[in-house]
Amino acid sequence: MADSLHLWLIRHGQTEANARHEFSGWIDVALTDQGRDEARALGPRLAPEPFDGVWSSDLQRAVHTARLAHSEPRQDRRLREMNFGLLEGRTWDNADEALRRGLQDFQRFDAPQGETAVEFHARLDEFFGELTRGRHLIFTHGGVIRALTGPLGHDRFMQTGEIAVVDWTARKVLQILEKP
Repeated sequence: MADSLHLWLIRHGQTEANARHEFSGWIDVALTDQGRDEARALGPRLAPEPFDGVWSSDLQRAVHTARLAHSEPRQDRRLREMNFGLLEGRTWDNADEALRRGLQDFQRFDAPQGETAVEFHARLDEFFGELTRGRHLIFTHGGVIRALTGPLGHDRFMQTGEIAVVDWTARKVLQILEKP
């Protein structure tokens, strides 16, 4: 494993926007009480694991999840959720059918007046291409995790507080750890 890159990808805890089913890509929303509980519940799962790096998106929901679950992360804005543009703050129910279809086919989704799939994947590729070999704990967002795991055969939207363990060198999802 020393010559491979393993990622522990954690979706942040629940936010008010999640509770209202709103798109909150780059909107900086706080964790709810449930979200803080989800973050703290990650602690016992993560404590026995050795990590070479701890990272998070620079948005408070990811940073606070990292702090409550494990430790102070190094923040990087490239780990942010997709910028959903005109969808930011709107709900699934308020999105028209074409946008819903686009979101379901997330790997190629271009947000209206937001980020394109190419732009989104390029910033993720840049970040993950710079990581050193070893095991990295990464607190991020559902879309980021789906963008990384979808092409590896795991195209499912992760719930808040869930973990995807990925061997990035072999491009393989090793394990999905659902909430206890």
